[in-house]
Amino acid sequence: MRIVFMGTPDFSVPALKALVEAGHEVAAVVTQPDRPRGRGKELQMTPVKVQALAYGIPVYQPEKVKDPAFVEILRNLQPEVIVVIAFGQILSRDILDLPPYGCINIHASLLPKYRGAAPIQWAVIDGEKETGVTTMMMDVGLDTGDMLEKTVIPLDPKETGGSLFDKLSQAGGPLILSTLEKLKAGTAVRTPQTDEDSTYAKMLTKSLGQIDWSMEAAAIERLIRGLNPWPSAYTFVHGKTLKIWDADVLKESSDGAAPGQIIRTDPHSLIVAAGEALLSIRELQLEGKKRMDVETFLRGYTIEKGEILGK
Repeated sequence: MRIVFMGTPDFSVPALKALVEAGHEVAAVVTQPDRPRGRGKELQMTPVKVQALAYGIPVYQPEKVKDPAFVEILRNLQPEVIVVIAFGQILSRDILDLPPYGCINIHASLLPKYRGAAPIQWAVIDGEKETGVTTMMMDVGLDTGDMLEKTVIPLDPKETGGSLFDKLSQAGGPLILSTLEKLKAGTAVRTPQTDEDSTYAKMLTKSLGQIDWSMEAAAIERLIRGLNPWPSAYTFVHGKTLKIWDADVLKESSDGAAPGQIIRTDPHSLIVAAGEALLSIRELQLEGKKRMDVETFLRGYTIEKGEILGK
């Protein structure tokens, strides 16, 4: 099929590779404009642009994809289908109606659950046992179009936002190939979404990572995993930010300790009271220092029993 591909981050790249390597004609790639990044604020190409240029595919980077002049460029490309995955802009009705097979989105959840900006991380934070990838026909709503196909991915007990990101990214390629084959053959089945079963996966912010120690230990542990690697979960100790990268839940009583209070510390462990049960911190990072395991951290830094994190 003749395809225009729209995507931006690392997550989108495996799907682009799958389409090219399967022999589809990717006529053009549309991605976000290059942005200044890093300390030097140098312009950096998006991961999708890097991959497209490696394939020799023409790349377009409109500030606003719905600009009439750019819609005309898309029309002249004559795509049979537009494939969209983590592109970062809303498509207008003019674009949605342009290709004969429509605009197909690859979404990182089992729709209608987790519509919105951060479905991967919220699946971990909310303690889901499984999630997946859905292909859907795009419409003017936010992730509300008819579903086409799904791939289910189980979550490991220690799944992080980063590890799940990688799994779902790799699952998108085979799924879009299957979906396009069925669309071409006329065998694709469109299943409308039910709004009452939907949940909204709101955008992540750095402030979301501040640990509320009055929460249950299990909920805090899921927050730590879901926000790993970004924006990360954190607390405060001695006036400094302390990022928590890994922890285990201990189903023991806090014996009346205040939330965030250190109830045990020795050369091998740092145990903190939560609103319910305890949290054993396994990997952490003090402001200005490297990420390290708890044993290494405690060899160079002293936290006393009875101190309270977060103050």
